[in-house]
Amino acid sequence: QLQASGGGLVQAGGSLRLSCAASGRTFSNNAMAWFRQAPGKERAFVAAINWRGDSTNYGDSVKGRFAISRDNAKNTVYLQMNSLTTEDTAVYYCAAGLFTGISSSPRLYRYWGQGTLVTVSS
Repeated sequence: QLQASGGGLVQAGGSLRLSCAASGRTFSNNAMAWFRQAPGKERAFVAAINWRGDSTNYGDSVKGRFAISRDNAKNTVYLQMNSLTTEDTAVYYCAAGLFTGISSSPRLYRYWGQGTLVTVSS
């Protein structure tokens, strides 16, 4: 029901824009978030957005570089990633929760996309 896309290989300092498109149901009234998992590490919170799109929260490591947004008419959430570093290399997952606010806890998110790989080269 959630399809993440937009990952790929990018050089350090570059940018990528991830998309997460929902199908089968609407998530316009749901909180949405991005998490990532690097090799050998636990899944980590990246960014979250409330149902209206007027409240966001970011993990400390991406603040000021990443921006989450949503287009409820398109049932899609985006993650704009700028000034990428090798530390940003990971599989990025989008998630939807059965609540309207924002949360950084992966346990609160009910629906998960399949993940898209972002590789940042030095």
